[in-house]
Amino acid sequence: MSLHSPVPKSMKAGKVKSTSDAYSGMHDEHGGGTLEARKEHCADMVNDYYDLVTDFYEYGWGRSFHFAVRRRGELLKRALARHERYLAERLELAPGMQVLDVGCGVGGPMREIAAFSGASIVGLNNNAYQLSKCETYNREAQLDELCSTLHGDFMAIPCEDESFDAVYQIEATCHAPDRTAAFKELARVLKPGGFFAGYEWCLTDAYDAGIIEHCEIKEGIIVGSGLPDLTHTSNVDNALKAAGFEILEARDRAPESDPPWYSALQGRDLSLSSIPRTRIGQRLTNMSVGLMEKMGLAPKGTKDVSNLLMGCGRSLVASGIRGLFTPMYFYIARKPE
Repeated sequence: MSLHSPVPKSMKAGKVKSTSDAYSGMHDEHGGGTLEARKEHCADMVNDYYDLVTDFYEYGWGRSFHFAVRRRGELLKRALARHERYLAERLELAPGMQVLDVGCGVGGPMREIAAFSGASIVGLNNNAYQLSKCETYNREAQLDELCSTLHGDFMAIPCEDESFDAVYQIEATCHAPDRTAAFKELARVLKPGGFFAGYEWCLTDAYDAGIIEHCEIKEGIIVGSGLPDLTHTSNVDNALKAAGFEILEARDRAPESDPPWYSALQGRDLSLSSIPRTRIGQRLTNMSVGLMEKMGLAPKGTKDVSNLLMGCGRSLVASGIRGLFTPMYFYIARKPE
């Protein structure tokens, strides 16, 4: 089991509760939390979210914060690496290329892709805590010559036009308040003829807004994942086209996964590292942080964050079982010459 503590360490202990309350308020319709407000304050909301959850993510998931197409008997860690290498192969990454990783997290995918392809990767992230961790991990992996970081918002990237040979994102632009605007900004920094590939969080054709259960599952994912909203796969295609990209391929890769992608949230890896993701492991973690909070060993608000993530996990599993949602709508697009 990972020895990483789930207790948030990105801020002073006294701020965890107030930050958690502020984040929850953005999704509380009775408290003024509207879609418009979430979009208007999206950058701050997402930054607060990752300040709160990054240590929980590392504790339960490792350093690659995404799902993956699984193979029978395959450990999650190996599936995550294969999922990342697939992007490198499709983007035809090679030594000498300058590549942008949009929303790099703590850099797990960046390091895997750099080591695999030899390309130079710049990790863009709006969260300073994650970037600090990313830089440390890059040095520890002796990949800091290929991997670097850039503090910034992907809605307004602090780079000149046509700075990169290729761009990718893994479950990151789902946080965008406006996907078309986000994709236009990515197209701006991409060289003509360059490829952009990604994995998106999307609703599928099975989702029916007229079914209360479906709406509740969708809301659970939004609240627990730092999202302003969730959209259908077709809207992602439309946003790519509106941004000027030529879509070469777009498909949901979730059906390729056996076991299903959400099995990772059920702790079915049969390894020590999967214990925190089992139902019992999640409950034990939740009870432990609650006890630590009462004893003054964890900041007030830590159990609120744990509850938030547990609820999100239940919604993600429910969405996967019903086929309402995919975390891996894959696309590869090209910026015209």
